[in-house]
Amino acid sequence: MSVNTSPRLISVQLVGLDEDLGATSSDVIRVLADRVAATGRAADGAVLAEDAIKREASVGTGVPGGIAIPHARSASVSEPTLAMSRLARKVSFGAPDGDADIVFMIAVPEGADKDHLTVLSTLARALIREDFTTALRAAASPQEIVDLVDREVSSEVSEAGVGKASRASSPTAATGQEARPADGAHAADDDAAGSTASTRKVIVGVTACPTGIAHTYMAADALVAAARRAGAEMHVETQGSSQVEPLDPALIARADAVVFAVDVDVRDRGRFAGKPLVSGPVKRGVDEPDAMIAEALRASDDPNAARVQGGTVTEGAGAAKDEHFGQALKRWLLTGVSYMIPFVAGGGLLMALGFLLAGYGIALTHGDDGVSNAVYTLQHSTLLNLPPEGLGYYLGAAAFEIGSVSLGFLVAALAGYIAYAIADRPGIAPGFVAGSIAVFMNAGFLGGLVGGLIAGGAAYWIGRIPTWRWLRGLMPVVIIPLFASIIASGLMLLVLGGPIAWVMTELTAWLNSLSGASAVLLGIILGLMMAFDLGGPVNKVAYAFAVAGLGAGSATNVVPFEIMAAVMAAGMVPPLALALASTLLYRNGFTKPERENGKAAWLLGASFISEGAIPFAAADPLRVIPASMVGAAVTGAISMAAGVTSRAPHGGIFVFFAIGDVWMFIVAVLVGTIVSALVLVGLKKWVRRAPVSQDAVAADERVAVAV
Repeated sequence: MSVNTSPRLISVQLVGLDEDLGATSSDVIRVLADRVAATGRAADGAVLAEDAIKREASVGTGVPGGIAIPHARSASVSEPTLAMSRLARKVSFGAPDGDADIVFMIAVPEGADKDHLTVLSTLARALIREDFTTALRAAASPQEIVDLVDREVSSEVSEAGVGKASRASSPTAATGQEARPADGAHAADDDAAGSTASTRKVIVGVTACPTGIAHTYMAADALVAAARRAGAEMHVETQGSSQVEPLDPALIARADAVVFAVDVDVRDRGRFAGKPLVSGPVKRGVDEPDAMIAEALRASDDPNAARVQGGTVTEGAGAAKDEHFGQALKRWLLTGVSYMIPFVAGGGLLMALGFLLAGYGIALTHGDDGVSNAVYTLQHSTLLNLPPEGLGYYLGAAAFEIGSVSLGFLVAALAGYIAYAIADRPGIAPGFVAGSIAVFMNAGFLGGLVGGLIAGGAAYWIGRIPTWRWLRGLMPVVIIPLFASIIASGLMLLVLGGPIAWVMTELTAWLNSLSGASAVLLGIILGLMMAFDLGGPVNKVAYAFAVAGLGAGSATNVVPFEIMAAVMAAGMVPPLALALASTLLYRNGFTKPERENGKAAWLLGASFISEGAIPFAAADPLRVIPASMVGAAVTGAISMAAGVTSRAPHGGIFVFFAIGDVWMFIVAVLVGTIVSALVLVGLKKWVRRAPVSQDAVAADERVAVAV
């Protein structure tokens, strides 16, 4: 008998058993989206499907055990809904252990973030239980599926107030559903412990995945169950996408070991200082929870085990090193670039808006005052006393000044978050200081890289020094930041800053001297880099090189603006070329889902969002990527040869007002798009596609998305 069906997430019309919905995840999603629309819960199944497929393209939603949970927040959806299919032909959703035969699609209205998290986390925790998945596979009718979901999922979701207007004022909304896995884990352990609680090992842990949803909770429940089987007490803090309920400090203090099953940085890691540590990716927490718990129990009795100390991990004699230095260096640098980009994107667009409203003269010096027109306008005018140029000029001055200040954080943010990637939170302050010293020394972008690496290395090294227990609490907040700042900033100020500033000066002079063939060659190289891995390390290096130079651009030095234009134009080419090839030039060479993706790629490409190319590259990398590189190289060359400039770091054609010679910018993009599309069509017609393994497809689907 079904229970708690208000609000009812699922009905028999939304369930299909033992059916063939197609060969790809997109095929399955489209059918399920149409089911949701057929029940009146979505206005347009195609819109819902597009939103879910776009989400699937970034990170696959397959989980171990033949399960997939595609999900989307869509403006087309009117109420939280579950659609389910038990597949006769399994389909890959990116899980490491194989294809899925049980697919639950979650659809919630746009903006209903808490409803989305509640439904997804509740369903994910149910799917980790073998009895639930076994019952799903044994069900003889859609009604049995509905009864199972109502009993195991809908009741808890209903208690959380999903879909109810009053949810914002309910007690659940105050704490968030996200804390439920940890709370439930505590209760289960406490009940099971009985009189033997004092003799059992206590393990605390953190689980977190990039999206902060399904794997976060599945890993938490799997670790709790494994600890129970091992006779230990386990408490897990789920650091997901919503509110986090931290572990009790008293509980951490009496813990014998710590388990981190995470794909992202652990928040407030210093709380666990001194504890034996077992760490791994979040999927290991789902796939191998018993092994992680066994390692944690052994580590609790091993004086040489890896430990968390001062916000960093100290590796004992037996600690495994899975990452070589080159991989670590790439991760550190990309972390810094990723955190830096919002400062640059927001600041650059605000400056571009200032130019649109007030003209480029807003950046020039004002008379004998030694200040820019923007600062002068803001200091000598108010909304009640506008300058002679009027309100638009005044607002342009405000936008330009805010953007300039934001852009000024570029080097400091880069250095700070490189250090953060190396040494966790204790590295942030030394990194920011070292980056600021690099700016002071005119060492620029390169100085920020060097300063961040030194600051992070110093913070990490200091954190490894054994110390007294009473001092460990001061290490991450006082000792490490103080001495790491002295080391990194001292070296930058007294030794390295001058030589690096000289290198930057020479590099700037060389860039300014580029003309003719040299400029074209640089455009080709930048174009090739932008299309090589569609948002991966090579792409990010080219983009970071361009945005880092924006701060040095001026009316007399436009080369940095030319580089930015070439990079942005080249980055627009792959999605636009794939849209052209799949929707107009060679429709028969693409599957129906690819043609649908191609429609969305028009807008994505025009906006300089490379995600539009990822589904195509994941399915056919050996033809899509070379074709994209050819067209992007052509675009980069034309842009540099024509002297096109861009004062905005992002936005594509929609920041036309910040692009100098916008018509040549459009010509460069169009020519590269046509070249890429024609090359791709030729490759598809005359170059036989080699079979691609499922593992390779899953790996390609996880190519980092472009900025």
